[in-house]
Amino acid sequence: MKPSFRQSKIIDLIREKQRIDVNDLAKHFGASRETIRRDLSALSKEGKIQKVHGGAVLAKMSAEGSFQRRMERNVQEKRQIAKEAVKLFSPRDTIFIDTGSTSIYFAEEMAKIDDLTIITNSALLAKVITQNNASNKVFLLGGEYSGDNQETFGSLAIQQIKTFRAHHVVLTIGALDSLTGVMDFNINEAQIASAMIEQAQSLTVLADHTKFNNIASFQVCPLDRITTLVCDQMPAKELHNELIQQNVEIIEAC
Repeated sequence: MKPSFRQSKIIDLIREKQRIDVNDLAKHFGASRETIRRDLSALSKEGKIQKVHGGAVLAKMSAEGSFQRRMERNVQEKRQIAKEAVKLFSPRDTIFIDTGSTSIYFAEEMAKIDDLTIITNSALLAKVITQNNASNKVFLLGGEYSGDNQETFGSLAIQQIKTFRAHHVVLTIGALDSLTGVMDFNINEAQIASAMIEQAQSLTVLADHTKFNNIASFQVCPLDRITTLVCDQMPAKELHNELIQQNVEIIEAC
């Protein structure tokens, strides 16, 4: 078994059990304790787990913070990503777009394209698109409402997503790494994103460099589901190589 695959499974087990022992991992994988310790050391060095006596737990994760604070963070990088990403889309495209701070900057750029059909759970994004270009059609998903993010979520929103079929889905994310893929800190947003992916032909991820080799609580999709990654800086070698191996197009916004 490749170390990268085993390490990915180790993270899954720790998520499930909260804490796991070296002996249990060795028995589970049929590997030596020395091999498991090397895996845990590698994962700890990457900040994905925290080693404790005889085993490991997930590394402590910082929440993303309020939506307004996220809008004010890395603004220049997010605007660069948005300006580059908009080049991938054309009039008459149908596009899912989820809620996120980078999504709002992206919406400002997308409003410059005519005759788009946008499906979103973000009330703010819907407003940006329609205010700036009346030729675009926007479907705002219903469901439970979050005032902070100005987004809808939950089973009703997911049911509505399943009634659409789109050319593209554009997501902003909580974290991205070579083992787990795309992740989010919020389970509701992760579920919405996963549902959108299922109904779209291609997936474009918008991510600034702070999301790389980070970890969040909930997986959205593996790396091989991504079509294009638009970022402000190229990922570090391990993540970059894994993305290339999975045939992900990487576009660096300049």
